Amino acid sequence: MDLYNQIFNNNREWVKNKKASNDDFFNHLAEGQNPEILYIGCSDSRVTAEEMTGVEPGQMFVHRNIANLVPNNDNSSASVIEYSVAHLKVKHIVVCGHYFCGGVKAAMQAADLGILNPWLRNIRDVYRLHKEELNSITDEKARYNRLVELNVQEQCANVIKMATWQKSFLSNGFPHVHGWVFDVQTGELIDLKINFNKILSNIREIYDLGLGKSNV
Repeated sequence: MDLYNQIFNNNREWVKNKKASNDDFFNHLAEGQNPEILYIGCSDSRVTAEEMTGVEPGQMFVHRNIANLVPNNDNSSASVIEYSVAHLKVKHIVVCGHYFCGGVKAAMQAADLGILNPWLRNIRDVYRLHKEELNSITDEKARYNRLVELNVQEQCANVIKMATWQKSFLSNGFPHVHGWVFDVQTGELIDLKINFNKILSNIREIYDLGLGKSNV
């Protein structure tokens, strides 16, 4: 049986197992969602958000695109963040990249990639911002992995530039923003422990965040 048709068998087995452990499982799902986390990740087929984090349906709102970007002109990611923050009242926003990311690797190459060009330009802008650090890394794999991490950092910064996040954080003290990387080779989730206070201090004057010394 090919994979496409196997999916429906998998689904029937999943339904049976869920009902066996909790007969009201799907009734509870139908009542609505109250996720604590917004997860922004890559569309890569190897990086399955729910499986690698072990969360249950209803616990995490998920948005995925090529190279886990939050560009300032992307209505899709902006709408997801607006809905998650203003309506779902999520407590955490996670931007999760991953090593061996095809989108990041493609952005490092001087090639015409058609409709992907303007999208990947966002990653090239990250390289431009951190060119000195990245060019000092002689090992190509290490430089590539560092760009993955820096891309996550810049996308987190893009989240905290957004008015919907600023208003919620100033009023409620959340959502907190986190930058993660998934290591495809080991299966490990890595918290980059980004110093957002330092980032905020560098951009507050430009973006008028007005956050004082609050912790993200």
